[in-house]
Amino acid sequence: MLADVMQELESLGTAQNRKTYSRHGVSDPMFGLSFAHLRRIGKRIKKNHPLALELWDTGNHDARVLATLIADPKAVDAALLNRWVGDLNNYVLTDAFSTMVSKTPLAQEMAEQWVDSPDEWFGSAGWNLMSHLALTETSLPDEYFSPLIETIAHDIHQRQNRVRYSMNNALISIGIRSDLLQAQAIEAAEQIGPVDVDHGQTSCKTPDAAAYIHRTLKYRREKAAKRVKA
Repeated sequence: MLADVMQELESLGTAQNRKTYSRHGVSDPMFGLSFAHLRRIGKRIKKNHPLALELWDTGNHDARVLATLIADPKAVDAALLNRWVGDLNNYVLTDAFSTMVSKTPLAQEMAEQWVDSPDEWFGSAGWNLMSHLALTETSLPDEYFSPLIETIAHDIHQRQNRVRYSMNNALISIGIRSDLLQAQAIEAAEQIGPVDVDHGQTSCKTPDAAAYIHRTLKYRREKAAKRVKA
């Protein structure tokens, strides 16, 4: 099955996509598939953990992104996640990997393990997961996230390029979690000031955390008001 999937991936890759991914820091080997194609293939295959392991071991970028889509979150363990995170070498794959890990029972454990790593991709994945926990994990108290705000404010300018971006996103996610955290996150964002992230040869921007938090909460209030009127 692996050979058939790899052949399909190769047939769907384009030179334009390879050029685009290269501008985002992705290196060969890759075929250059759009995420739309990868999601479509992943939806068709569904969960197939053995195939996911084989795809990842090819070292091909597109195959590894597909692996994150079809891996079984219930079948992974910490050893596998630590092996895979050690293979990350660009933010496109790191984001896809983080999304997969967020669906596993190990999300919090891995986040706590990776956020302080001196490695750029370990750190990025860890803060991506903290962002996910802030948005979705209702069982965690606000007190869990307050020290993270302090860490972000203190460390963000000294961390690696993509870690700074992930930390900034985590600050936003924490800030829109609750009123208490909103105030703390906005104060930290104002203390931090602009976050310098090199996005390479792309038009990507780093969001202003304080402004983003304000806009998101304003949108939520307006949406809630419309529901009440309806």
